[in-house]
Amino acid sequence: MSTAVTTPVVARTRADLFAQLAPKRAAGEVVLVPTMGALHEGHASLVRLARDRAGADGAVVVSVFVNPLQFGPDEDLDRYPRTFDADLELCGREGADVVFAPTVEEMYPGGVPRDGDTAAVTVEPGPLADELEGRTRPGHFRGVLTVVAKLFGLVRPDVAVFGEKDYQQLVLIRQMVADLCISGSHGALEIVGGPTHREDDGLARSSRNRYLDGDQRRQAATLSRVLHAALHEAPYGLDAALDAARGELRAADGVDLDYLEIRSPDLAPLPDPVPPGTPARALIAARVGTTRLIDNLALTIGSDETRH
Repeated sequence: MSTAVTTPVVARTRADLFAQLAPKRAAGEVVLVPTMGALHEGHASLVRLARDRAGADGAVVVSVFVNPLQFGPDEDLDRYPRTFDADLELCGREGADVVFAPTVEEMYPGGVPRDGDTAAVTVEPGPLADELEGRTRPGHFRGVLTVVAKLFGLVRPDVAVFGEKDYQQLVLIRQMVADLCISGSHGALEIVGGPTHREDDGLARSSRNRYLDGDQRRQAATLSRVLHAALHEAPYGLDAALDAARGELRAADGVDLDYLEIRSPDLAPLPDPVPPGTPARALIAARVGTTRLIDNLALTIGSDETRH
């Protein structure tokens, strides 16, 4: 953690952002951490990762923008927490140089695009966006990739850091950067995935955890236990991993499952049969009360490890 606490410069407009970054860009790498605010220790770990990557000469930019385009009509856009003063304090503590906090009008000067709007250009995320999270949240990744592409164009980072908790998002952003040939100010744009930060009971940190009451908070830890059950049995094959995960889920209460899947790291289906030593990613989404939570974990299917 950074020892010196500074107050980052707050840029509200594109012109402010350009003015702040011009001298910093010449000195070293610019590293971007895109967020929607309501920052917690998981975000802090991403800012620290960005600070380490940027070094003393580079610049860390944290964007704070609640993007309306990625929220569906029945989702929690208005309810999503806004805690800018606390966010700014966290960014200063972890060594961010600039906080880019634009208005909706600044990011979408022509208005927020809506379904059927032919006058606006958005990013088409491809078929993966209709699976997993996309089955429940149609249009979500169109909104995510559109705003991330805008941020890349405005900040022109050399490196961008995203949390692995939103794993499908991370995969799609990497694909967008590759397919659209997006580069940074000094060459190729590198996308870095930061490890999921967890509570002591394994629950992945999320801005939405604050919606959970005491009983729901206890129930929410089931998601992590399900994934670790799969991890424990993965050396014995895909079926063993899924059976263990489903068994853990059946033993829980108050968890309304959306999906539980194990896929390849790029989220393609695993081969059949699965060769020993195949890397994979277990993913889960569920509702606890009215709060929808997601989590994921890397594992290896069919390794040669033995049970202890």
